[in-house]
Amino acid sequence: MIASLKGTVTHTDHRYIILDVNGVGYKVFVTDDTLHTLKKGVETSLWTHLAVREDALDLYGFTVKKDKDFFELLIGVSGIGPKSALNVMSLVSSDQLVSAIRTGSTSHLVKVSGIGRKTAEKIVLELKDKLGGIESAEGREIAAELAGDMDVIEALKALGYDADDARDALKKIGTGPKSGELDISAKVKAALKMLT
Repeated sequence: MIASLKGTVTHTDHRYIILDVNGVGYKVFVTDDTLHTLKKGVETSLWTHLAVREDALDLYGFTVKKDKDFFELLIGVSGIGPKSALNVMSLVSSDQLVSAIRTGSTSHLVKVSGIGRKTAEKIVLELKDKLGGIESAEGREIAAELAGDMDVIEALKALGYDADDARDALKKIGTGPKSGELDISAKVKAALKMLT
C-alpha cells in the first residue's frame, strides 16, 4: 500500500496531478482545493489512498491526514466509491462534513454532490456512529451556515455562474464573524460583486 508520497508536481489537470518521485510520475487524484494550492515545480507531500480495482490502481492524495482519514470513512459507506467521495470532499471541507454528519444534516450532501437523499441519509447514519455522534451548539451553527452557503452556490448557478467560481467567491467573502451576520441574499449580492 502506498501511504504517502513526497515529490515535485510536474503536471496539473482538471482532477489530478502528476507527482514526480525520484523519476517516477504518479497520477494522483486530488480535491479541487488541493489542486488550486499545488503549483507546478513545487515539492509537496501527500497522504495517499490506493484504490485497487480489477482494471486500475488509482491514487487519491490529500495534504492533511485527517482529510485522507475522512475520505476512507466515506468510501466505507456502501454505494460511495472513491470518485464520489472525492467529489463530496471537493465541494465541502471535511470539518464541515463532520459537523453536518454529527448534526444529522443531509440537505447539503444532496445539493452539492448529486447524491440521492437515501444515499445521503445512509452516509449520515453510518458515519454518525463512527464520528461519535456528539451534537453541539457549535456543530448545529456550522451545519446551518453550511446549508446557507449551499443555497448561495445554487442561486449563483441558477444565474449562470460556474459552481467552482461561485465557491471561490463565497470563500473570498470569508467565514469570519462579519460574514456570519450576512443572510443568504446579502451573500449572493456580495458574491455577484466579486464575480462581475
